[in-house]
Amino acid sequence: MEKVSSKAERTRQFIIESTAAIFNIKGYAGTSMSDLTQATRLTKGSIYGNFENKEEVALAVFDYNLSRIIQKIEQLVQKAVNYHDKLMVYAQVYHSMMGGPFLAGGCPIMNTAVEADDTHVLLKEKAAGAVIQWKKKLVALIEEGIKIGEFKAEIDSAQLALSIIALIEGGMMIAKVTDSPASMDKILKTVELLVTQLKA
Repeated sequence: MEKVSSKAERTRQFIIESTAAIFNIKGYAGTSMSDLTQATRLTKGSIYGNFENKEEVALAVFDYNLSRIIQKIEQLVQKAVNYHDKLMVYAQVYHSMMGGPFLAGGCPIMNTAVEADDTHVLLKEKAAGAVIQWKKKLVALIEEGIKIGEFKAEIDSAQLALSIIALIEGGMMIAKVTDSPASMDKILKTVELLVTQLKA
């Protein structure tokens, strides 16, 4: 039987979803309490009745934004017919964040990592955990591809996984800071080259 969420849980979820784009675009420091009350049309007291502080909202929003990316990636990975295409899903999904309707503000991992690097331990830990999980998923896909003979046996899966992440995240940063989505296209071609070179 499906669990019916409580009013408090529904309100928390509403606050998270209503403020997700704001935190992702403005960052933790740039998002004010008035931004939150305006987006949710709730009072400050109502927001703080569901979350201890702005930090708690930001951490929940990071999880929510990340879960949207993971869900989209997993759906496409399941549909992909070979391991080359499964790996390229990551490039496609992150490319769709560049100025598209999916996830306003771009990659929450990059946004959070850059902002929280020296200033916010809990947000930095969230971003670090997301990168570690992303690496694990890529390593698993590469090793499955090796196991079935689609990829060369001598590949260093951890090195390759980190290189793919660095190219995608670096590509997004360059495209964003230079207002040049074409830069992302060029960098994703390098990801495609890397993945194609894996083939046995």
